[in-house]
Amino acid sequence: MPTIDFHQHLWPEPFVRLLARRERPPRLRGSMLELAGEGESEIDPGAHDLDQRIALLDRWELDVAVVSLQPTLGIAQLPADDAAELVSTYERGILELASASGGRLMPLAAGADVDGFAGACIGAPELADLDLLGPKLDELVRRDAVLFVHPGPAGAPPAGAPAWWAAVVDYTAQMQAGYAAWLAAGASRWPTLDVVFAMLAGGAPIQLERLRSRGVSGRDVLHDTIFFEISSYGNRALELCMATFGVSQLVFGTDVPVLDPEPALDAVRGFGDAVTDALCNQNPARLFASRD
Repeated sequence: MPTIDFHQHLWPEPFVRLLARRERPPRLRGSMLELAGEGESEIDPGAHDLDQRIALLDRWELDVAVVSLQPTLGIAQLPADDAAELVSTYERGILELASASGGRLMPLAAGADVDGFAGACIGAPELADLDLLGPKLDELVRRDAVLFVHPGPAGAPPAGAPAWWAAVVDYTAQMQAGYAAWLAAGASRWPTLDVVFAMLAGGAPIQLERLRSRGVSGRDVLHDTIFFEISSYGNRALELCMATFGVSQLVFGTDVPVLDPEPALDAVRGFGDAVTDALCNQNPARLFASRD
């Protein structure tokens, strides 16, 4: 059974070139990525090289990376023609890379068409309008594919906000709101759709205590179709999440190349072989069982 990292990003070269040609965010200027709500950040262009990524997977003893186009780029908020060009360029390129990877990459769709993909990735704010999102969710159910909920673009930070503001404040708030929206209305409308929330849904286990204080039963929020990806969290958060939801609802992810994978690997492997097998092997295998 393969060891799977559910949360990685890989940009095909044509997509990188398109970002470099853009005059407005999201755009690349050399190694500097400019986003509308975050300003500039430096990236390593070599981190998006297929051979280098496979070599890193081997080093980390990972068999497969689930790769997605991060909604934090803000592509969905662009004019329709701009967004369509970026999405189509990414999707053509990532399918080619997946084909050349020897089964090491499992791509998620960024656009409306999920044909050829293992599922789809959306920004958490999209869950605020389930009627608009409905056709995509219906198609995922029809194909027995998975939905990955990832932070969307950050809003404008307050004056003087530190560089970590978007990642720590904005993204976590988005994920908590998306998770709450799915609990409130989505899980009952699409009861068979497997949904994976990035970064523990912004700290979902802690929020469940507040839900209970407002009269919401724990049974109402525990679903075997809702999973939590663990990137950026360590031992204490994982212990709480396992105690709240059970080890069967967590999946391993790193957010490479945005984050260093070592802390996530160390945290999971520190819980022993049984937990590592559940998060890295058994649970992702359940999500992708229909592809076997």
